[in-house]
Amino acid sequence: MTSESIVHSHEADEKHVDAMNWDELEFGVIPTDYMYIRICSDGENFSQGHLAPYRKIELSPFAGILNYGQGILEGLKAIRTKDGRIQLFRPEENALRMKMGAERLCVPCLSTEQFLAALKQAVLANKRCVPPPGKGSLYIRPLLMGSGAVLGIGPAPECTFLIFTSPIGNWYKCGPSMNLYVENEVPRATPGGTGAIKSITNYSPVFEAVNKAKAKGFTDVLFLDAATGKNVEEVSSCNVFIVKDNVILTPPTNGTILPGVTRKSIIEIALHLKYKVEERDVPLMDVLTADEVFCTGTAVGVTAVASVTLHDKRVEYRTGEKSISQKLRVMLTEIQTGVVEDKMGWTMQIR
Repeated sequence: MTSESIVHSHEADEKHVDAMNWDELEFGVIPTDYMYIRICSDGENFSQGHLAPYRKIELSPFAGILNYGQGILEGLKAIRTKDGRIQLFRPEENALRMKMGAERLCVPCLSTEQFLAALKQAVLANKRCVPPPGKGSLYIRPLLMGSGAVLGIGPAPECTFLIFTSPIGNWYKCGPSMNLYVENEVPRATPGGTGAIKSITNYSPVFEAVNKAKAKGFTDVLFLDAATGKNVEEVSSCNVFIVKDNVILTPPTNGTILPGVTRKSIIEIALHLKYKVEERDVPLMDVLTADEVFCTGTAVGVTAVASVTLHDKRVEYRTGEKSISQKLRVMLTEIQTGVVEDKMGWTMQIR
């Protein structure tokens, strides 16, 4: 497959941004005008990247991503500030994390400089699709996949790097807090597995547990560690923190937990605000006696947890304006949206 053949000729059937009401944005599929493509074949360097109109893509039935799950994804947002600027938040961290995942799955990867340049092209090409200030953001999905044909177990001979985007609303329109259900039978990740990278294979195995929890009225699932079944690790797609006696605790990224960019930023903000932060194993019993619980991630930002339920036991937590999670959320959001000066050097303006 060549870079020219990856773009399918048929029009996509998803809802287009032209029909979008900015006030009704959610976290869903709204294709924008362009996607970005680069190809790497047989161990050679990546081809020159280019923009193409958003379309469906063609893949060989033998493609490594379809047969063996050889794929890495990332997620970040472009935000329009009140003065009209468009900026990204710590995109170099996403580049480094994709590189780490690519090495684990034996996929060639772009350099940090190439990754950032590709992001810039994709955002500029879809500039009109970045929501107005306060209405949401342009979600950016870089995808690196084994696109070449392969039958034997091993890396695909060709890989494709794609960036596609979709405008999304603010998470808080879906509610100010989460209600989590503890999953104590199915682990999200196992030692030596791929829990620490954003492999595409990490997500569908938790669909069943999440669907069951949502059918019972919960927002998401809180997973325990596979080794002992006693420590909390992650929610299905975000990191978890607890607050006990003004000390902020979060599980360490020791191989089964994704090193979230928002997670890392919240730790740094908390330390800046003089909170004590500990990265250590967090027993489930500590969660059930905590003052606060909150989650962090690209999609959720910083979202308070109103309750955690283990079997039939429901524990409720402090939320609202006086909570520590709210203070951290406000500071993070103000940096991301350009309300305050970025003294951390975390934002990248798109010009």
